Amino acid sequence: MTYSNLQIFIVELIGTFILVVFATGSIVYDFENFNGELGIPFAALAPFIALLIGVYSFGKISLAHFNPAVTIGYYITGHITKLQVLYYFTAEIIGAFLGSLFVLKFIGDGANIGANTPNYDFSIFLIFSVEVLASAMLMGVIFYVVYTKGLRGFSGVAIGGIVGLDILFLAIISGASMNPARALAPALLSGTLGDLWLYLSAPFIGTIIAAFAFRGKFQAQRASNYE
Repeated sequence: MTYSNLQIFIVELIGTFILVVFATGSIVYDFENFNGELGIPFAALAPFIALLIGVYSFGKISLAHFNPAVTIGYYITGHITKLQVLYYFTAEIIGAFLGSLFVLKFIGDGANIGANTPNYDFSIFLIFSVEVLASAMLMGVIFYVVYTKGLRGFSGVAIGGIVGLDILFLAIISGASMNPARALAPALLSGTLGDLWLYLSAPFIGTIIAAFAFRGKFQAQRASNYE
């Protein structure tokens, strides 16, 4: 079944909203109520749950991007058109801002509304490289799920799982955003713009690397389908 661009727009907006509420709201909730004691494991679990909801609810409609860097990856591999990129980007950015406004209204403004923060105890080269790596691993898992046509029903577990694991092990270095929309909304609303350049560049580099690595596989797969 083919879905319209409007349907794609709506589910991408909703899915990104859910992801940002869970991903940033968990950080704010922890800060406001537990003084950060729940820590990174809690911050890793929340987006895992959000992506379980999003992927299984909307994956068949929009492929469940919820992330502009992922959208660029899908464009490179030929899964979406230039026009669709605009629909995805607009929906993801609006969804992210609505999510951050929801967090601000109903959870609080602590921890800069959940804005990503790198750890400058590490070198900027390592921080940037880790953010690229985290994004590339996310895109790689997503493409593997698509290439295997849903990974036998475990698509949400796989995609949510890699996001959770990236945060669990890599957030201590780079903040592990992997998502420019998720990073942009809380940063702008809280006025913490100093690190935003990192999250508006490294995730795109990571997903582009993964997209070019998988592009040949998808081209071969499509060619075999027409034989």
